[in-house]
Amino acid sequence: MLLAEMARTSGAVAGTSGRKVKVELLAECLRAAGPAEAALVVVHLSGDLPQRQIGVGYASLRDVPPPAAEPSITVTELDAAFTEIGQVAGKGSVARRRELLSALLARATRPEQDFLIRLLSGELRQGALDGVMAEAIAKAAEVPAAEVRRAVMLRGALGPVATVALSEGVPGLKAFGLEIGRPIKPMLAASAPSVEEALDKLDEGAAVEWKMDGIRAQIHIREGDVRVFTRTLDEITDRLPEVVAVMRDLPLKDAVFDGELVALRPDGRPHPFQVTAARTATRTQKDDPVPLSVFLFDVLHLDGEDLLDAPGADRNAALARVVPEALRMPRLLVTADEQAAAETFFAESVERGHEGVVIKSLDTPYTAGRRGAGWIKVKPRHTLDLVVLAVEWGHGRRRGYLSNLHLGARDPSNGEFVMLGKTFKGLTDKLLAWQTEKLRELAVDENSWVVHVRPELVVEIAFDGVQTSPRYPGGIALRFARVLRYRPDKSAAEADTIDTVKAIAPVVD
Repeated sequence: MLLAEMARTSGAVAGTSGRKVKVELLAECLRAAGPAEAALVVVHLSGDLPQRQIGVGYASLRDVPPPAAEPSITVTELDAAFTEIGQVAGKGSVARRRELLSALLARATRPEQDFLIRLLSGELRQGALDGVMAEAIAKAAEVPAAEVRRAVMLRGALGPVATVALSEGVPGLKAFGLEIGRPIKPMLAASAPSVEEALDKLDEGAAVEWKMDGIRAQIHIREGDVRVFTRTLDEITDRLPEVVAVMRDLPLKDAVFDGELVALRPDGRPHPFQVTAARTATRTQKDDPVPLSVFLFDVLHLDGEDLLDAPGADRNAALARVVPEALRMPRLLVTADEQAAAETFFAESVERGHEGVVIKSLDTPYTAGRRGAGWIKVKPRHTLDLVVLAVEWGHGRRRGYLSNLHLGARDPSNGEFVMLGKTFKGLTDKLLAWQTEKLRELAVDENSWVVHVRPELVVEIAFDGVQTSPRYPGGIALRFARVLRYRPDKSAAEADTIDTVKAIAPVVD
């Protein structure tokens, strides 16, 4: 299959809001690709790379060569090119990666270039996420969607399932099973703005658990052999010897657990997230790494028995039988009329420095990789009024619009602004058009990549936390920032200060 066909499908999917139309477009593309290339097509159209990271950032996408007149790149050749770029290392690697990327882009037509830039910049938003893609695989292979979803849950990836569905059908899909040592996608939680609303959605009794901002970990044990995987299914066992030691001491033969790994300070409060994340960021550890504490909240397999389909209450009981309380996530069981107790538990979690709570149905099975109604997370939402300092031009679907905002907080000590990060999240088409016109009016310097503006426009930003960052002069950055709305009613002098940011979400080195 040519890259051009995949790019054409991507554009068509991005241009429609109808789920059924998206599914049909994707299914048609998968049928054309066939079993041999289906896995690559699925991954790319979902906005990912099989290689995960290839060392290409925005700066590498700044200078795009003239497009080719005719399409010639195949999906297989594209994958090989990404692999080659990702394998470049050592002295001069940045320049060599840019050279290889430029050569690839020079072979691409304009629509193919747009697709590749969106793919590599992380802006490939078209609704072709796991749920839609699973339906598309089912339609292309003419098999029940439930069989595809079940296989994806157990295999942990869409690509291999697409290949099997198209080549072997239902019998091949049924052959997928939970295998100790091979991680599956974690179950995800929906969101609710309050504890009350979350409990109302579940009707009956529920388990209320603390929500910690750590590393989501799936831990597999077979006869003393412990393996630890992240939520993205990467193995990190050799980086966490203290976790392996703790889990190896549990009195069981084989098991698969779901939980959170968190770096705690002596007072029991969590370190900033990046302290925890640093333990898995590299294989080279410091001489005195901050140890991670284990907090397990689910069990998917125990001593020969798969528990994925068991109700939450049964899995909770199994977890309590084999895991001591010190290694379990704090949990409170409540009935539908015990909202006050759940609220108090929520407040305690936040006061201890954690994110909030996850409220879980006692009847729901473990639906891996899906964000269902059985788990509902509740977090206090942080918002700030920040000032736009600059904005980057968009790519692909956002070509011609100013998209990625540079955000700053006031420094009352000198009247200047401290940059806290960038975001293009949360921007609707209407907002994109409005901010492009407005920010061009405020421009003080402009090139083909970024427009610097007078610091006058205030925007309300939601975010999940603050982390230390050597990238910005203020030493901190927002986590998961997204635009809520512009505040033309506020002046830059009314924007939040850097001190406010630190007070809302304290950062500890």
